[in-house]
Amino acid sequence: MKVSVFGLGYVGLANALLLGQNEEVMAYDIVKEKVKMLQNRQSSLVDTKIEEFLARDDLNVEYTSNFEKAVKFADYLVIATPTDYDEKQNYFNTSTVEDVITKALEIRSDATFIIKSTVPVGYTLDAKAKFGTDNIVFSPEFLREGKALYDNLYPSRIIVGEDSECGREIADMFKENVYKENAEVLLTHPTEAEAIKLFSNTYLAMRVAYFNELDTYAESRGLDTKEIIEGVSLDPRIGSHYNNPSFGYGGYCLPKDTKQLLANYTEVPQNIMTAVVDANRTRKDFVANQIIAKDPEVVGIYRLTMKTNSDNFRQSAIQGIMKRIKAKGIEVVVFEPSLGEEAFFNSRVIKDFEEFKTISDVIVSNRMEEELFNVREKVYTRDIFGKN
Repeated sequence: MKVSVFGLGYVGLANALLLGQNEEVMAYDIVKEKVKMLQNRQSSLVDTKIEEFLARDDLNVEYTSNFEKAVKFADYLVIATPTDYDEKQNYFNTSTVEDVITKALEIRSDATFIIKSTVPVGYTLDAKAKFGTDNIVFSPEFLREGKALYDNLYPSRIIVGEDSECGREIADMFKENVYKENAEVLLTHPTEAEAIKLFSNTYLAMRVAYFNELDTYAESRGLDTKEIIEGVSLDPRIGSHYNNPSFGYGGYCLPKDTKQLLANYTEVPQNIMTAVVDANRTRKDFVANQIIAKDPEVVGIYRLTMKTNSDNFRQSAIQGIMKRIKAKGIEVVVFEPSLGEEAFFNSRVIKDFEEFKTISDVIVSNRMEEELFNVREKVYTRDIFGKN
């Protein structure tokens, strides 16, 4: 197959490299600097497997910033552009997806699109009607940041929202490029595929919220969080995965996907979806109050990223903690090696790690790192198991 991928973030680049093993791939991004980096086998993303694949000589992937060239090249146009949640509209901003479809159809009216971007429930059918084409297929991604390509190579499932010969062909194309034997494939109606994506991420957010509220209870009552979680997790129906307390769920997907699913519940009875979103806010309140109660003059924020081995600041829970602490008039400083600026939202960025450790009365770290061990008495973290 000839495949063009539009948008080279985690999802787009992971798909381009995956398909480049056996298909002919042209990977497009509007950011020319990013394209040049990829042409030089350099990635702006933190992902070991992506870096490994970029170094290979046997992949058939060409990187371009020529939109028309990418459209004319392919049998399938994979759209992996960002769709952020618009708080005012209570809806994903899908303008980047629609921009690709609009411009591509002007070049060739027979284009077939595979949407990998996350969209609201019902979006694909609306898009087919709006653009007057049946050649729009939604196929959700289930990728972890920092392990995007790995999760594509060993997928939990391959879901294509098109139960037809075309859908089967798309599913087979992806299946032939994965490493996992007998990968599960499910062809569904497009709206059901959209719901699968949002309900999956909201369940994960609910699990994060559950173990965070367990930890809030234990810390408030002077109990041992680790013992409780280990005992609860021994039930095989619950399991010992995804159970490490944190400052709240964050990142590219969970905050916006939970809010979008909640918005899709208009006029549908529900309690849990609201509770998941509210629980994340309550957790940040609790964590901030625990830090404020230590009466620090200076609070140091160790890393802005969502988790270990991540370069993503967007929607990281630590930012909500910072805002709450600063609202009490407490000085907040930041140590973030990947940040070039002198300040982050009016908080000083400290470049020297030794200075950062010295001036901070409390060091707030979502995950405990070895370089903090010598100031352990200053560190506030809810990391119980030393894992993401």
